[in-house]
Amino acid sequence: MAGARASVRAPVCHRRGRPALPAPPERSGCLVTDTSLRTAASHRSLLDRLRAWHSAETPNPAKRVQFDAPLTPWLFLLPQLAVVVVFFYWPSVQAVTSSFYLEDPFGFGATFVGTDNYTDALQSSQYASTALFTAFFCLVVTALSLGLGLLLAVKADKVIRGASSYKTLLISVYAIAPPVAGLIGMMIFDLHIGPLTDLAAFFGYDLQVGINYWDTAIALITISVWKQIPYNFIFFLSGLQSVPVSVREAALIDARSGWRRFRDVTLPLLAPTAFFLLVINITYAMFDTFPIIDVVVKDKPANNPITLVYKVYLDGFKGNDIGGSSAQSVILMVVVAALTVLQFRFLERRVHYG
Repeated sequence: MAGARASVRAPVCHRRGRPALPAPPERSGCLVTDTSLRTAASHRSLLDRLRAWHSAETPNPAKRVQFDAPLTPWLFLLPQLAVVVVFFYWPSVQAVTSSFYLEDPFGFGATFVGTDNYTDALQSSQYASTALFTAFFCLVVTALSLGLGLLLAVKADKVIRGASSYKTLLISVYAIAPPVAGLIGMMIFDLHIGPLTDLAAFFGYDLQVGINYWDTAIALITISVWKQIPYNFIFFLSGLQSVPVSVREAALIDARSGWRRFRDVTLPLLAPTAFFLLVINITYAMFDTFPIIDVVVKDKPANNPITLVYKVYLDGFKGNDIGGSSAQSVILMVVVAALTVLQFRFLERRVHYG
């Protein structure tokens, strides 16, 4: 009987579909083995490690900044809001309001004329020719500035010796103010001492900037492009230097031709930068070239090409036609808004970020 009792093994409790877990001997009436204890302990330690890892990997949510007074955040925003209201919204409202009136040149009153100012501007042959030249000017300046800036950036990215001097020489032009750039351009295109005028005369062409319409247009385009190239160069060079080395090495293996590598690999990676610079360059050509045009054209706008922005200035401040000038500025604002919507709705779809 003693041997029979010794040969009987104590039962171990197992639940169907679940691993054996140790139970207190007093309640279950089952003996607990060392293997089940070690298994349960390993399970608990594994779960504890997983919970600790998950809590360490999960970032804490950002805490919202709380202000004691509800007016405090508005006080931080007040300077920027004041600048926007004073220098954008207020002039815009004044321009829209003045466009429906015929202002007295001496400031004694104004007469409501409805949409006559808009009709006169849109039916004017001079306004139509100015608008055509503005479109041509913006297209040429944007294309040349982007193209030459990208070309110089690609070449600068490959320079090994003297790279800093090369980049400094190109970027230094950006520090020149637009009126100073226009003055330098007038010295270069001067009828008597201009080196480009002498170069044109060497090839048998009489370059007359300020007298001939298209000669003046060439001078305006040249000076505007020269002034904008460094800006595009800086951004394109930064975009090229951000391309990973592994991508360049893979492109070098896949395509031996430098043009194919640039077209298939580099140019798609530069698409976000190129789209940003496209918007900036169109804005620059339409508005920021005003000082250059003012210096080159001087007091002879009748025989020289001008843009719509400069025509607004001439009619408003030189011709004292406040109503007509305001109507032209409103038309220009609508055109710029339409171009912006067109760029961001259709061109940005072809740009892939990251």
